[in-house]
Amino acid sequence: MLDKLTALGQKLGAGLGLLIDNLVWLLTDQVLQVGLGLFVGVWVARYLGPTQFGLLNYAIALVSLFASATAIGLGTLVVRDIARDPECKEEALGTAFALQLAGGIITLLLAVTATALLNPDDSLTLTLVGIVAAGTMFQSFETINFWFQSQVESKYTAVAKNSVSLLIAGIRIALIEVRAPLIAFAWTSLAEVALGGLAIALVYQSKGNDFKLWRVSWQRGKQLLQESWPLVLSSLAVFIYSKIDLIMLGSLDKTELGYYAVAVKLSEVSDFLPLIVAGFIFPQLAQLRQKNYAEYLKKFQIYTDAMLFLWLGVAVPICLLAPFIVQTLYGEQYAASGGLLSIYVWTQFGSNFGIARNTYFALEGKLRYNLYLTVAGAIFNIVLNALLIPQYGALGAIAATLITYFYVTILVNFYIKELKPFAKIIMGSLNLYKAVSRLLGAIG
Repeated sequence: MLDKLTALGQKLGAGLGLLIDNLVWLLTDQVLQVGLGLFVGVWVARYLGPTQFGLLNYAIALVSLFASATAIGLGTLVVRDIARDPECKEEALGTAFALQLAGGIITLLLAVTATALLNPDDSLTLTLVGIVAAGTMFQSFETINFWFQSQVESKYTAVAKNSVSLLIAGIRIALIEVRAPLIAFAWTSLAEVALGGLAIALVYQSKGNDFKLWRVSWQRGKQLLQESWPLVLSSLAVFIYSKIDLIMLGSLDKTELGYYAVAVKLSEVSDFLPLIVAGFIFPQLAQLRQKNYAEYLKKFQIYTDAMLFLWLGVAVPICLLAPFIVQTLYGEQYAASGGLLSIYVWTQFGSNFGIARNTYFALEGKLRYNLYLTVAGAIFNIVLNALLIPQYGALGAIAATLITYFYVTILVNFYIKELKPFAKIIMGSLNLYKAVSRLLGAIG
């Protein structure tokens, strides 16, 4: 076995080996973040109870709405520019930092103003939103991560972030032990972002870089904004598409939002799995498409089959065991979340098939459809939530999500001409017998 691994390493070469090493670090970071978040999140939810937990999630969701609207979406662009021209490093990073800092300040102002208008007599909600929103200013330090990405050295920022996450997890547990008030947990959210930024900055300095060399170019800033506006619009649409239900439900009933938030968090705990599959398969599909299109379509069909069974493999057991899972993790006070979880987990098909379709868009040069459909989905989802949540509460929010995902991720492919090839692939995967046969053949 050792000989085989050695031979594989020699075959891959140093360049690809570095890429895989970087990917492993990113995946380890993701798994640790998800695991730690679930473990400590459960503890915090049990301590706060549904109402206070719902209020905290409402504040986070409201801030995230404005953060998504002011997100500049610079990561890909800055990494691209530095990779093409390493000499532009200081200007690119300095300009991106300034733009992201401005976005954080705008988020803070908008979130606090909106909360004051929507909840004029609720000082606790206003305070929570203000504290959480202040953290968005420190997210400007994520600019440093663009540099490490361009150098394929994300392991350094992963270690820094995980160290901070472990520290904050310990602080949250300590707050529970001393029976701290709700406001203290909002401060830990701010501290996590601030300390995370500081940690990344220290790593950047330790690698021989100097912040004093950074400079802001208004010309480059203008160029970045012109290029990134579709990403900004897409980011806002994605948030509305997937999270507006939290805000709309929370504005009516914070306790029910607490139940609903638990169901959502448990359903999304495995969201990183389809991303991992897509990350591994994309380069192979891209190469195969250039060499043998017919074989590429066959492999893409198997990839979509895998996404289907990845969804079913998570959804079926969680659906059947939902009440047991919720009661074991969160206790009797969240019993109402069990029924919500057993239904909400089925919405995850939207994530799996959506990622598969985005892979198809990227390979076929049809990424513009991703923006169109995301915006359409956001509008459709808002309308459905507005109609269903006032009457049916959390169940209405789940119904709105299911209908939106089915329409935008599945149904729309059958009546847009350029998307009909992907519709055919979906139909192929829904034939479970053939899908299983293809997967077994691929494994064998």
